[in-house]
Amino acid sequence: MNPVKLTENIYWVGAVDWDVRDFHGYSTNRGTTYNAFLIMDEKITLIDTVKISKKSDMLARIKEIVDPEKIDYIVVNHVEMDHSGSLPDMVELIKPEKIICSKMGEKALRQHFHHDDWPYAIATPGEDISLGAKTLSFLETRMLHWPDSMFTYVKEDKILFSSDAFGEHLGTSERFDDEVDQAILMEELTKYYANILTLYSPLVKKLIAKVQEMNLELKMIAPDHGVIWRSNPGMALQAYDKWSQGKGDGNALIIYDTMWHSTEMMAKEVGAGLQDEGISYKLLNLRYNHRSDVMREVLNASAIVLGCSTLNNGLLPRMAGFLMYMRGLRPTNKIGAAFGSFGWSGEAVKLLNEAMTDMKFDIVDDGLKVKYVPEEGDLGQCIELGRKVGQALKAKKI
Repeated sequence: MNPVKLTENIYWVGAVDWDVRDFHGYSTNRGTTYNAFLIMDEKITLIDTVKISKKSDMLARIKEIVDPEKIDYIVVNHVEMDHSGSLPDMVELIKPEKIICSKMGEKALRQHFHHDDWPYAIATPGEDISLGAKTLSFLETRMLHWPDSMFTYVKEDKILFSSDAFGEHLGTSERFDDEVDQAILMEELTKYYANILTLYSPLVKKLIAKVQEMNLELKMIAPDHGVIWRSNPGMALQAYDKWSQGKGDGNALIIYDTMWHSTEMMAKEVGAGLQDEGISYKLLNLRYNHRSDVMREVLNASAIVLGCSTLNNGLLPRMAGFLMYMRGLRPTNKIGAAFGSFGWSGEAVKLLNEAMTDMKFDIVDDGLKVKYVPEEGDLGQCIELGRKVGQALKAKKI
C-alpha cells in the first residue's frame, strides 16, 4: 500500500494491522490501523509512529516520499506502545532535531524508553511551532485517554491530528470516512468510545466545549486508529458530544448469564414486560457476546437489566468478569434492575444490585430471584419487572 495524500504536502504513512483480534481485552474483529503522518515542509515532520511490528510498513511509505534521515521533527501525541513502539528505532535512524510532546509525554517517554539524551521539546498549549509554510499548534488532552495525550493542529490546512480520540479499530485499505460503509464506521466509532473513553466522558465533554469555544475550524480529523474524517468530521464530534453527556436512546439491554437455562427463561419474560411498555430491548447472553461488544450496546442504552445465576455464593465467572469490566468504564445515567435463579443461597441478585449502585444506576426494584426452575407465577413476576423498568424509562424520558 502506498502513502496516501491528505492535502498538499501532508501524507498518511501508517500501517494496517489486518490480523489483530484482541486489544487489551477489546475484541478487534475488523483489525485496526496505526496511523502516522508526514508533513513535507522546510522542517519535515513525522506525526506519531506505529507499533514496532509495523515499523517496516511505515518506513516503506516514508521512503516513497523522502529519505527518512531528512526528517527534522517527530511529534509524539501519545506514548502508548501501539503509537510509540517503533520510536526508539526511528530516533536512531532519523536523529531528529526535536521530539515534540506534552510535558507529561516527556515524562512518559523517559519512563518507557529510558533515553535522557533525546532532544525533547515541550509543546506548550497556546504556542506555535513553524515548519515553514505550515504552523503547528497544540491542545493538551490529559487523560484522553493517557496523562500524556495531546492533539496537534495544522493551522493552514485545518487538520486536527487527534491521537486516540475520534478513532476506530478498523483495518481497511481505504483511508477516508467517505470511502467506507457508514454503518460499519459508526459501529466501530461507537465501540471505540464505549471501551476506551466512557470513563473519561466528563473530560470529553469539557474538550468538546473547549473546541467550540476556540471556534476551531476542522476540515479534517486524523486520529491514530481507523479512517481520516474528511467529509463529515462533524459526525464524530456530534457523536462524542452525545456520548459524553450519557444520553441514551430510550432502549433497554438485558445482559445475562445462565447455568441451566432458568435465568435465561427469566430474561425472556423480562423482555416481554419491556415490550408490553413499548420499550425496544436486546437480549445479550454473555456466553455468546464479547464484553466489548456488549459495552458498545451499553453506551447507547438507557436501562440495563442484569441477570445471573448464583454460583458458590457469588456470580458466574462471565458475569463477574463483565461487571469488573463495566465498573472500570463507569457508564452513567442508566436505570438498573437485577434478576436470577439460584439453588441454595441466592447472592447473585444482591451482588448485581451492589455493582449497579456503585455505578450510580437508578435501581427500580430490589431484584427478583427464583429458586431452581421458574414456575408460571415466577415468570409473571419477571414480566412485571420488565414493565417496571419500562415505566421508569418512560417517566425519566432518557
